[in-house]
Amino acid sequence: MAYGITHFFPGGTQEQYEATIAAVHPSREKLPKGQIYHAAGPTAGGWIIVAIHDSKESWEQFREGILIPKMSHGINGGFTAPPQETAFEVHNLLP
Repeated sequence: MAYGITHFFPGGTQEQYEATIAAVHPSREKLPKGQIYHAAGPTAGGWIIVAIHDSKESWEQFREGILIPKMSHGINGGFTAPPQETAFEVHNLLP
């Protein structure tokens, strides 16, 4: 079952997003293994990221193997604090 994650970074900016995504994604043209959707943009009070993974397990592998290690060491110009996270099992996903 697909698994969704939202990350809201209070006070986050596009510049911080660009620095962070460059550090945690393989490229601008390719998503991490298991991720099938990625969207991000400004919202009231900060920056939001929405990612859909093909399973909860692939999200956990990405989180534990890439995201947390890179962010815990700090990303030059990236987000400076952990996000507010919401996770959910995807009920409906259209192409």
